[in-house]
Amino acid sequence: MDVLNNLYNGFQVALTFKNVYLCFIGCLWGTVVGVLPGIGPLAGIALLIPATFGMDATGAIIMLAGIYYGAMYGGSTTSILMNIPGESASVVTCIDGYQMTRKGRGGAALFIAAWGSWVGGTLGVAGLMLLAPFLANFAMKFGPPEMFAVLLVAFILLGSLGKGSFFKTVPMILMGLLVGTIGMDPLTGTMRFTHGIKELYDGIGFIPVAMGAFGIGEILVSTEESLIREIFKVRLRELLPTRKEFRASWGPIFRGTGLGFVIGLLPGSAHVLASFVSYTVEKRVAKNPEEFGTGRIEGVAGPETANNAASESAMIPFLGLGIPTGPAPAVMMIALLIHGVRPGPLFITEQPQIFWGLIASMYIGNVILVILNLPLVGIFVNLLRVPFRILFPIILLICLVGTYSVNASTSELLILLSFGVFGYVFRKLEYDIAPFILAIIIGPTIEMAFRQSLMRSAGSFAIFWESPITLTLIGLSGVLLLWNIYRAVRPKATWEKALEEGE
Repeated sequence: MDVLNNLYNGFQVALTFKNVYLCFIGCLWGTVVGVLPGIGPLAGIALLIPATFGMDATGAIIMLAGIYYGAMYGGSTTSILMNIPGESASVVTCIDGYQMTRKGRGGAALFIAAWGSWVGGTLGVAGLMLLAPFLANFAMKFGPPEMFAVLLVAFILLGSLGKGSFFKTVPMILMGLLVGTIGMDPLTGTMRFTHGIKELYDGIGFIPVAMGAFGIGEILVSTEESLIREIFKVRLRELLPTRKEFRASWGPIFRGTGLGFVIGLLPGSAHVLASFVSYTVEKRVAKNPEEFGTGRIEGVAGPETANNAASESAMIPFLGLGIPTGPAPAVMMIALLIHGVRPGPLFITEQPQIFWGLIASMYIGNVILVILNLPLVGIFVNLLRVPFRILFPIILLICLVGTYSVNASTSELLILLSFGVFGYVFRKLEYDIAPFILAIIIGPTIEMAFRQSLMRSAGSFAIFWESPITLTLIGLSGVLLLWNIYRAVRPKATWEKALEEGE
């Protein structure tokens, strides 16, 4: 009953004109960045963080979350109609979705993709609503040693976040940790690695780092890619699937929801892994698996449902524990920190209007996205005709103005451009930027928990194995570390190679 009362209060927050409008803007922009190859949800969220400065924290997170799950919807449009994944989670959708389009069934594929996304997203929000408060209540019993152990597990799991080898991910994590230590020591007030530069006394800001590494770095890479493809047109009357297609999609939709929700709790690009696993499962359970790749509706329904369910469940550790398990939740956490709100065990009890307002807005947003992605599909496809030479300077200008508007600091513009080049160079070297950003965010928190634990025990490390919870989590960290090293040195399986290519 408490859940229903809280949800009712959440709808009272979310259904105000301002928050419905912000939810709509987030969903619309998320669909656009999902449709446009080369931008993606990370850059899309980072670009709009400066626009949230005049908002309250509730409106800000509602809009940014709309971008995140909205991109999951939009990415399927170009995958189905053009064989171009607008978002990495839609790579698998290209396989059968584009073949359906070539057979004249692109409209049906779009309808099932939107329907499956709505089912997966809505059920995913229901799971988030039920599990996040439970997880937060459990975590409230943790002291500094337990929080250190939880964050240590999160750090080891970051090793599986990168697209490449574990040994390429670890250097990015270490660099993120070093950047996170710049500025004033929170316990002693000592300046660290500032070299007398006053602009660094408060540390390196999240905004220029995120917008540079994700925004500018992404568009610099995109300028090297050719995105010229044949565009198939779909009329509104062609959107309805046949009864056979509709019946065939129900099983994949519900299987995709379950798979996606569970996989979304894991760190990394869980929505990408969820779509790939869902496609593999559907191919295994099909009576005629050899027909996959020729235009089967199951190959669209399962992956599209799974990636949306995964995007919702990824919010559970982010909101309940304050641990972003992927780059998109990490950027949203940056926005909340700027507004003075820190996700974690106390977040739901101290900021119930934000949490339940967000939950209610996600139900609303999923309805808005279905309305946007079916009747207006023609408009979104026409966006692909805009030359990237026009989009490039617009995005660059947004990054510069957005960063400067935070503190009116030219030094932050230099940081923005520096991390833009940093993001570009390391992408070219096949390093993933996401672990770097996550390490910057989580690093100061795990350092604080570690030092507080030692202060409590007068410097004795025994405090980390006195508690069964701490000892278990640290042991789990050791096992995960060995597993990551094993995965890095053994030959890759076929599905792992395919997943990396999809990323």
